[in-house]
Amino acid sequence: MSTKNRVKRYEQEIIKTLSELVAFDSVKTLPTEDAPFGIVNKECLHKALELCQKHGLTPHNLDNYIGYGEVGSGDEVIGVLGHLDIVPAGEGWDSDPFTLTERDGKLFGRGTSDDKGAVVASLFALQVLQDEGYQFPKRVRLIMGCDEESGSSCLKHYVEREGHFQYGFTPDALFPGVFGEKGSLGAIISYDSSIIDIKGGVAPNVVCDHCITMVEKNSLDVDRFQQALIEKNIKFNITKKEDIIILDVQGVAAHASTPENGINAISFTMEALHKAGFDDPFVNLYNKLIGLKNNGSLCGINLSDQYGSLTLNIGVIKKEGSKINASVDIRVPITLNSNDIAKKMSEAFSIYPDSLSIIRVGPSLFYPTDSPLVKSLVAAYRQVTHDYTSIPTTMGGGTYAKGINNCIAFGGEFQNEENCHMHDANEFIKIENLLLQVEIYVQAIKNLCQL
Repeated sequence: MSTKNRVKRYEQEIIKTLSELVAFDSVKTLPTEDAPFGIVNKECLHKALELCQKHGLTPHNLDNYIGYGEVGSGDEVIGVLGHLDIVPAGEGWDSDPFTLTERDGKLFGRGTSDDKGAVVASLFALQVLQDEGYQFPKRVRLIMGCDEESGSSCLKHYVEREGHFQYGFTPDALFPGVFGEKGSLGAIISYDSSIIDIKGGVAPNVVCDHCITMVEKNSLDVDRFQQALIEKNIKFNITKKEDIIILDVQGVAAHASTPENGINAISFTMEALHKAGFDDPFVNLYNKLIGLKNNGSLCGINLSDQYGSLTLNIGVIKKEGSKINASVDIRVPITLNSNDIAKKMSEAFSIYPDSLSIIRVGPSLFYPTDSPLVKSLVAAYRQVTHDYTSIPTTMGGGTYAKGINNCIAFGGEFQNEENCHMHDANEFIKIENLLLQVEIYVQAIKNLCQL
């Protein structure tokens, strides 16, 4: 059977399997006694492990934090590390985000590209290898986590229980491989405000696409507020109710690692409030130190290296008591130190005492491009696609690769392809690319088993 046909014959089953996983709204929610990331999240893991067993893998559930299906034998382990949790669906979908919908050769649904599609492709890669009677010289594990989008505590649990693997990849980024990932910094801005209420954003690592603000009726010049948004082509709606005004500003979601691809409704709301004469401690702080910039330039951290520039995203905002709290997601250039960035930012915010809390500082990741891990995965991509133009890259997004040894991000998106709307409405994956992923992972697993 030809290489193409051995995967093509599984096309409908692959689509059906992906639809089964997409059906779960597996966003991390409040824990219960046996569901550390929420009931639906746990149910999604159980379904994935059931699918592993169906396809010839021995399933293992590690306390509903993370699970894996295993095939092969030996002392060494090759890991294929995907995740089943998702970011919230948000607004603006043309179809139900939890019903896999096919249009124009694309499969739409939350998780199709991040990361359930790649999990399914990896599962069928292992099926293809078994079909062909491949004798696995090492144990190969399809590892499926449940908390990648919110801190990767699931992977920490795996490493505590099972240790590291000899080699592996996480199909959660780009082909033909990502040899470097930026460092990270998470923070909370908290400061007093006379705003009655404000709500915006679905997650810290998503550009806010919708922000609703409630203020007192005579606290701003409504005409100037409108004009500030019209000048920037920002969609909005204003509702007046007795003594209050509701300001509804719409943006465009994007992944926090590429905030330039989105329109941050929080930032445009804050700028418009300032231009409309709304004199407020939080609004003043925001426009002085954040503004419309996504590079941290107003607080002195607009830094870069040969692999890229620092990015800053305000993802979630809400009023709690007398204060407004806003999340900060920063991606730090690979060769720079995240702790140094945290110090610089804290110094900038010191003019507003106690307004900034650093909650997370994460290191960068780097593997030489001539390392055996990177070389073998890039080779697998080229053996299948015959694409020698695309080269391994670095990125601002953080993956599981930072949490376990001997691992890089490899797939499942292809360079120079249209935006698949990861972390945005109408997320999709092309069917042809999903099938091609299967072939690439087949070869990648073989290559890693030979190291």
